[in-house]
Amino acid sequence: MRLIRFLSEEIARYGIIEGDLVYEIEGSIYEMFSITKREHKLDQLKILPPCEPSKIVAIGLNYRDHAEEVEKRLPSEPMLFLKPNTSTIGHGDPIVYPISSRRVDYEAELALIINKKIKKVSEDEAFDAILGYTCFNDVTARDIQAKSGQFTRSKVFDSFAPMGPFIVTDIDPGSLDVKSILNGELRQSSNTKHLIFSIPYLVSFISDVMTLLPGDVIATGTPGGIGPMNVGDRVEIVIEGVGTLENHVVAE
Repeated sequence: MRLIRFLSEEIARYGIIEGDLVYEIEGSIYEMFSITKREHKLDQLKILPPCEPSKIVAIGLNYRDHAEEVEKRLPSEPMLFLKPNTSTIGHGDPIVYPISSRRVDYEAELALIINKKIKKVSEDEAFDAILGYTCFNDVTARDIQAKSGQFTRSKVFDSFAPMGPFIVTDIDPGSLDVKSILNGELRQSSNTKHLIFSIPYLVSFISDVMTLLPGDVIATGTPGGIGPMNVGDRVEIVIEGVGTLENHVVAE
């Protein structure tokens, strides 16, 4: 099933996608809901970020080749950092290049959406807490990251968490191709089977640290091949079986 959040009559609504049509739902996507007969054409909708997270938990250095390219040792446990919900944008929205940065990078990632309140779940319980998966671009001001020596300022600018376009609920995340494409040219290409820390391990590890709420997002890390974007560029995050997230870069 593919879930979509979209704008209709200036109201954010959820629906399910069937072919080129979207059928509105009644109820919460995190609980039982019903499918209505109210339909929309997918190509005529304003697509919104697929959920409204209280927080985005991102993982640093979760692919071996990425750790090698940034000359970091492989971590012994997941490296966590947070992005605020104010950094979230959806498919088709602009990534704003901050005046204070001289290098802004793309980072293709698979993200998962939590479906219920959880704390200290085991790896065996992890998949029951996942609603589905979406594409994520962990946009990073690389020069600011290098200068500050930590992740927060470089990762949290408004528009630095593009995600979408949909939530796919019925997919095995264990072996999915992950790619980034900049202006039509392939820049990153890997597969989730190369994750250092698996998805159930991440959910368990993170929930041991903090309470996760319905709609919270975990971005699972980026493979090697990161690089800069410039104003006017078009970036696509393509994940097998999930979809394509496309955004363009504009000046602040």
